[in-house]
Amino acid sequence: MLLLASASPARRRLLEQAQIPHQVRVSGVDEDQIQHPDPAQLVQLLAEAKALAVQRTLAQSAERNPLITAVLGCDSVLAFEGEVFGKPVDANEAVERWQRMRGRWAELHTGHCLLPASLALSKNGAAAEMQRTCVTTRVLFANLTDAEVEAYVASGEPLQCAGGFALEGRGGCCVEQLDGCYSNVIGLSLPLLRRWLGLS
Repeated sequence: MLLLASASPARRRLLEQAQIPHQVRVSGVDEDQIQHPDPAQLVQLLAEAKALAVQRTLAQSAERNPLITAVLGCDSVLAFEGEVFGKPVDANEAVERWQRMRGRWAELHTGHCLLPASLALSKNGAAAEMQRTCVTTRVLFANLTDAEVEAYVASGEPLQCAGGFALEGRGGCCVEQLDGCYSNVIGLSLPLLRRWLGLS
């Protein structure tokens, strides 16, 4: 069984739809403390920090579920014109971003880190058997009118999502084209996870 180190309901839904048995444990990592100028490196570092934090809680727990075999950490950001877009801080920022992004391409980066549930460390202190990578999907946004942008932001959905849109929600109508993994834009790459877990 997989332990998902994320509070994201979208990631949980992806695992449920793929029928991958899992539980959820939020990492508690302070994401603001982890910085990197390269968005692909940033999400990998964040995913690793989340997975390691949850893996350590397993090692310290007296009631560890023996069915849990691996911990998965994930984190996503949208990169647009050299800027990293996480969740908008408010509706004004969401509107401003959408007015810039409409009709243009951006890159959605999702970092993935898979660790064995047991805390095994190598001689240099790094986690043994760690699998870590970033999957990138290019996203072409629809050329929305100002009224359409404001209506979408008013729905509240953009404020809950990295990049200010949810492909699986109302934001799906605001995306014209994807180049790469669909589920990666929602929160994790199911094809990557299938390979990592050895699923048929």
